[in-house]
Amino acid sequence: MSNQAPETPTRVLLVDDQPLLRTGFRMILEAEPDIVVVGEAGDGEKAVEEARALQPDVVLMDIRMPRKDGVEATRAITGAARASRIKVLILTTFDLDEYVVEGLRAGASGFLLKDVPPEELVRAIRIVARGDAVVAPTVTRRLLDQFAQNLSVGGKAREELSRLTERERQVLQFMARGLSNAEIAQELFLSETTVKTHVGNVLGKLGLRDRVQAVVFAYESGLVRPGMA
Repeated sequence: MSNQAPETPTRVLLVDDQPLLRTGFRMILEAEPDIVVVGEAGDGEKAVEEARALQPDVVLMDIRMPRKDGVEATRAITGAARASRIKVLILTTFDLDEYVVEGLRAGASGFLLKDVPPEELVRAIRIVARGDAVVAPTVTRRLLDQFAQNLSVGGKAREELSRLTERERQVLQFMARGLSNAEIAQELFLSETTVKTHVGNVLGKLGLRDRVQAVVFAYESGLVRPGMA
């Protein structure tokens, strides 16, 4: 018998304006030994209140809701001013939903379709809980190309870009193209460990949570434009 203490379960807050969906998600998640549902909310305002009160690890966030939509709720929960450790996974019906782009900008760690298979839902929550992103950068790039008009290039983002070295800018460009660390290493003739260090520097200097946020920033700063190879 092992004396090792069991890992703390991942605490999840369910946010959706359809009670039936919340019930379905709860049944899926509570069947997992390492996940516990700590609360539910049926609109964005309640989601923000519950997130602040319960401090979950992950919020499963519907994007189209009454009172306050998922984008505004995500911004309130993950905003830099709050330095929140809470991660948000956005739920949407359509994989080319313009609100998803806004949600990623607001601080979400990724998005899922509402008809996601149960095993993928569970896997996504575990990935986000440990600090990674669940949306492949290539998918994010497709979204950003589609809704580039919503991502006007800003002076603040250009100014922040100047914090990066030339090599870090190159790495960010490849990240925005959806390349993995191994692929970036091959392109730049570097070791994968060195690339991983550069990626960490990019995220740290720009105050970004993950690679998905980095892709969004690359568009907002003008470093990458729609249609670039």
